[in-house]
Amino acid sequence: MENTLNQQTEKEISDRVQIISMLYDGAFNFTKLAKKKLELGDSIGKSFHIKKAAAIINELSVSLNMDGGEISQNLKKLYDFVLISYNRAEDQNDLKALDDAEKVIEILRSAWKEM
Repeated sequence: MENTLNQQTEKEISDRVQIISMLYDGAFNFTKLAKKKLELGDSIGKSFHIKKAAAIINELSVSLNMDGGEISQNLKKLYDFVLISYNRAEDQNDLKALDDAEKVIEILRSAWKEM
């Protein structure tokens, strides 16, 4: 019984790790697509992909366990920075803002995959 419980717990952790990894991948890919649309002058496409990426980052942000200490607080700040960057890119057609968001997401994504 205990072995089965350990296997179930390991599977749940593995599933969560995989889901978060997929969310980072999605945010990264939507950000890249938003950049392409912005470069092409496609404001509707840019907005669509920014909204998708922002929804993912927002979900990651609100699901943080803020009792997790410094790591959670730092992740929250990074997510806030990315969301602000998306808003700037949306409002001002700011390609650098999307570059900044993409860099942060890539760092988080890479760090997550190493864990």
